[in-house]
Amino acid sequence: MTQLVLPSHTNSLGTIFGGTIMSWIDIAAAIAAQRHSNKEVVTASIDRLDFVAPVYKGWVVNLKASVNYTSRTSMEVGVRVDAENPKTGETFHTASAYCTFVALGSNGKPTEIPALTLETDDDRRRFEAAKTRREHRLKQKQG
Repeated sequence: MTQLVLPSHTNSLGTIFGGTIMSWIDIAAAIAAQRHSNKEVVTASIDRLDFVAPVYKGWVVNLKASVNYTSRTSMEVGVRVDAENPKTGETFHTASAYCTFVALGSNGKPTEIPALTLETDDDRRRFEAAKTRREHRLKQKQG
């Protein structure tokens, strides 16, 4: 997903509001989750989000989202955010996040989703790392 940083997206310093990037992350992740599941999806959580570098008015923001892990009704989607200075062509990693989505059936309740097909070593590495993060999230949720 690609967005242009407009004046309405920026604060008094001319840098983008963090909430705008958060919204774009949620949208990009939802698109990936919906494409994988062929279902409507809702955001269940967004893990820690760190802003690595500022993004300025007039820059281009590129968001890449991929489904890393699936369980029965939920999935983890990783999103990487890079910004591009159109005057210099330089790109900067600006943020990353892991989002959890739940697929909904026609009754509005969680519904089963397809398992991931792990084709590459990178796919398997992402899956295992996401599985570990999921276990950690579930432990935190239990108290």
